[in-house]
Amino acid sequence: MTAEVIRGNSERSALATIRQGLSLTPEFRKGLVVTLLLAVVATIGKIIVPIAVQQTIDTGLRTGGPDTAYITWAILVCAGAVLLTAAAGYVMNVRLYKATESSLATLRVRGFRHVHDLSVLTQNTERRGALVSRVTNDIDQISTFMQWGGLMIIVAFGQLFVATVLMFVYSWQLTLLVWLCFIPLMIALPRFQRLLSRAYTTVRERTGDMLAAVSESVVGAAVIRAYASERRTAERIDQAVDANRRAQTRAQTIVGFVFPLTEIVAAVAIAGIVLLGVRLGLSGEITQGELVAFLFLITLFVSPLQTATEVLNEAQNAVAGWRRVLGVIDTPPDVADPGDEGVELPRGPISIAFEDVHFSYPGGVPVLREVTLEIPPRSRVAVVGETGSGKTTFAKLLTRLMDPGAGRVTVDGHDLRHIRFSSLRERIVMVPQDGFLFDGTLEANIRYGKPSATTDEIRLAMTELGLTDWLEGLPAGLDTAVGQRGESLSAGERQLVALARAYLADPDLLLLDEATSAVDPATEVRLARALEGVTRGRTAISIAHRLSTAENADEVLVFDEGRLVQRGHHTELAGRPGVYADLHASWISAAHS
Repeated sequence: MTAEVIRGNSERSALATIRQGLSLTPEFRKGLVVTLLLAVVATIGKIIVPIAVQQTIDTGLRTGGPDTAYITWAILVCAGAVLLTAAAGYVMNVRLYKATESSLATLRVRGFRHVHDLSVLTQNTERRGALVSRVTNDIDQISTFMQWGGLMIIVAFGQLFVATVLMFVYSWQLTLLVWLCFIPLMIALPRFQRLLSRAYTTVRERTGDMLAAVSESVVGAAVIRAYASERRTAERIDQAVDANRRAQTRAQTIVGFVFPLTEIVAAVAIAGIVLLGVRLGLSGEITQGELVAFLFLITLFVSPLQTATEVLNEAQNAVAGWRRVLGVIDTPPDVADPGDEGVELPRGPISIAFEDVHFSYPGGVPVLREVTLEIPPRSRVAVVGETGSGKTTFAKLLTRLMDPGAGRVTVDGHDLRHIRFSSLRERIVMVPQDGFLFDGTLEANIRYGKPSATTDEIRLAMTELGLTDWLEGLPAGLDTAVGQRGESLSAGERQLVALARAYLADPDLLLLDEATSAVDPATEVRLARALEGVTRGRTAISIAHRLSTAENADEVLVFDEGRLVQRGHHTELAGRPGVYADLHASWISAAHS
């Protein structure tokens, strides 16, 4: 879905893209009228010098001798105009900078939040580095243009208009000559704009790919070293960097072709003005002062056109960034929060039902088929099956990380799609197989389950889980730094923290996805005793490959090839031929090997 939306955005015109982007950032439009007025003042101030030069030559330098008083007055007026122009430009820059940063901060926050609103399935279709790039680097590129290129566009249009009007006052013939020189270039610029737009869209895509490759290599450094894959990883990064280099080079090649054209046209225009201006002067159609002022004005006219290429460069880079950011924001969340219209569930024992649930990943075969079951409140259920049988998908549907393709999942009789996320996340907590830890202290990571928890409450939770001895064995107890992704702790210790976090959240349904798979036998025994108290009075579902989990459950659900093929107590299922008996035999064999 995300890729399709991005392709649609890439085909949208630059103007439509900027219009939509600005509609999402009202902070930028606030006070824009005042900023534009300041831009007008800054622009008009620039024509004072050419007018003063013309008046000084034609009026101040008379044949009877120079009028020093008039010249002094003209110089003072110029100085005042220059100061006024500088002050207006400064205030305009500050206002534009503040408005830009405020609006893009809103866009960045909105982009990040929308990424979190997307389902796990949608997120998995995009590389993490590419998603991060869209709400960081791409918005930085937009910021650069809005603070510099956007300002240049405002001033450039003002300069062109004011310079043209004054030039026309001095000589309509010379003004016509100037426009005849530059009209072909102006006609060609939209074509170059389209070429640059495609080129810089590719640049942003290659930048995202490069960041994703570098990010994955850093996160997966341990695996890379373990399999001696440094060379292959380096080659992959080199390819991503080289692809980015080629995209950047192609874009800059187009820019390098356009920029000299502007200088050539400007040189031709100035040469033509001098030749025609002298002829007009000899015939008395233009004064010396007006011709000199006209040459000053042509500089004001040509200057924005000469920088137009660079502005166009930044503009196309920014538009490409806009498209990628909007591609994320425009992606509809396929797992949407019903918000205020949703159901708010009261706390208490929870019941679950799957009603003819089907699910398939995009382009794949069905992962779950015709799953219908009910789980009464306060049940302790084990979900087992071979790898790929649908266990994890079952858990993701139950926690509404994804929605079923057909059928429905209900909690206390309410379809999950109609329950507010705030209520759902409070009542159902999942401990994933790889409990993610954030860079910070052990206490901060445990408190993630209940932000209002005190240190005493956290210590009590650790005691009730039987983890006091382990906690006291850490270098700084609750103040121990876990490192990025919890890398300072072992895999088993990370799962202990994840379990403590979930316990502190005090959910009505606790879902454990292989939560004890990386815990050593001694810790597993201790956790088993603690979990007996944790799960008492609430519904608990454990997805595991371990025999002990199934033995201690009230009921076992057996999945095979996406179907619920068996359910019942461990003792009953182990004595009956079928999938569970085969799994049980494998566990026994592995335990004695």
